[in-house]
Amino acid sequence: MAKILVIDDQKSIRNTLKDILEYESHEVTLAENGEEGIDLFEKDKFDIVLCDIKMPNMDGMEVLNIIVGKNHEIPVVMISGHGNIDTAVEAIKIGAYDFIEKPLDLNRLLVTIRNAQERKDLVVETKVLKRKVSKTYDMIGESEAIEKVKEMIDKVAPTDARVLITGGNGTGKELVARWLHEKSKRADHPFVEVNCAAIPSELIESELFGHEKGAFTSAHKQRKGKFEQANGGTIFLDEIGDMSLNAQAKVLRALQENVISRVGSDKDIKVDVRILAATNKNLKEEIKNNHFREDLYHRLSVILIHVPALNDRKEDIPLLAAHFNTIICAELGISEKKIEESAIEELQKLNWTGNIREFRNVIERLIILSSDIITSADVKTYAVPQM
Repeated sequence: MAKILVIDDQKSIRNTLKDILEYESHEVTLAENGEEGIDLFEKDKFDIVLCDIKMPNMDGMEVLNIIVGKNHEIPVVMISGHGNIDTAVEAIKIGAYDFIEKPLDLNRLLVTIRNAQERKDLVVETKVLKRKVSKTYDMIGESEAIEKVKEMIDKVAPTDARVLITGGNGTGKELVARWLHEKSKRADHPFVEVNCAAIPSELIESELFGHEKGAFTSAHKQRKGKFEQANGGTIFLDEIGDMSLNAQAKVLRALQENVISRVGSDKDIKVDVRILAATNKNLKEEIKNNHFREDLYHRLSVILIHVPALNDRKEDIPLLAAHFNTIICAELGISEKKIEESAIEELQKLNWTGNIREFRNVIERLIILSSDIITSADVKTYAVPQM
């Protein structure tokens, strides 16, 4: 059954809840105020939190904010004898799972706890599934160049150090970022990716930091930005070299102070995120040309990881070909194809300007257009698309 933390300043309520929940075979821990509740939450693992809204010193909303910030996946049920619709709505917006008024309807409380536990179990199952899926994004290769990258990931991932990942288009910079997250202590929290090159400069601030209702013409409702969505986890700023100088200044503040403010608001919001960034540009050249902030560069590049081009690790092509052959044939619902040694040798002769992304496309093309065995003749015919 569930391990439940009850935070309420009324001893009678605490003891009543303890008796009822333990009768239902739950394990219950009690806290008489917000400070004690947060302390217990940080020291132990709970499945569900029940928290009173009105308490001295630290009220329930403040407790809710802290718990959601530390672990947004733990269901928090707010209880209050002084609640109203506005209070309930505010609690749900912050991240509460449910809101129950006093005097408590015990049947409803037990149903809420059961539903909250089922939701938490579903989140855990989804995480396990994601971990299984993530294996399809394994880092393939045994060359010296790629082994250095793997070694660096293993050293850096357990820390909260900021990492700047460099390399050409299609080399696998996102893959490095994902593995830095997967091998970190933040792995159970969100990994949020932002493609800075794909977002118009006038929208990048709203995308990163969110906005308040009415902040601009199309802002019809409040919206959390990527930094808030990644709270507790990792944010990956891909192609950061394409970010506007104005947005760079705000990212710098988030790095320095761990706070952001939504567009249209002067309220500071604390965030706890690890920042990974990637670029295919030479940022030192961008700094010389006044296109990138030098102070931001130094903040981001605590650790530098360069992802080698495929042309610099062609000895990995046999492993990569076998890997993509397995994945693509499974996606197409067909048996794996045999790739002749001579076909591999032919693939190793090619100039892979598009790196791993181009290589995967070529393998897919060969699988679709070749017979059961992929030959060197197939590579010569199909590897370079006819214009």
